[in-house]
Amino acid sequence: MSLYETWKNYIEENCSTQEQQNEFWEKYCAEEQVLYQKILGEKITTISGKVEELAKESKMIPAQYMGFIDGISDSLITPIELESIELDSEIKLEIDFAKLYKNMLAVPAEWLYTLKEWDNFFSEDERVELEKEFKRSKTVVNEVKVGRNDPCPCGSGKKYKKCCGQ
Repeated sequence: MSLYETWKNYIEENCSTQEQQNEFWEKYCAEEQVLYQKILGEKITTISGKVEELAKESKMIPAQYMGFIDGISDSLITPIELESIELDSEIKLEIDFAKLYKNMLAVPAEWLYTLKEWDNFFSEDERVELEKEFKRSKTVVNEVKVGRNDPCPCGSGKKYKKCCGQ
């Protein structure tokens, strides 16, 4: 069984009730926050080594560390195949911090994107600009405008002005 599968099973085993689920994620997020504080505080741009050793160094069990890898995987310069990672796998995680910040905004992981350690990578103005870019990327622009005498887009068969345009 891959470490990724172990991570998914670990979540299922520890989250049978809503109370357990809340407790699990609260504890995991606190550990993840400590890990990100270290990465950002020490300006670590590349994490490499054996998964088991990296987990031990981070004071996490390997399944939890796999959760960290799963979470950061969309923010890597070079993609990583999650399903192929084992305890003794040698990994190299090169982090794209602008992408990481935007992904934290998307989650939204306020406990992570508000860390003061981000000052090591981006000024306040740069973070505001990254937030604007993120919000713009989520804005949907409808380019086709419906004329008042066009058929209504809801599918009623009526003219727009007699249906949804009222």
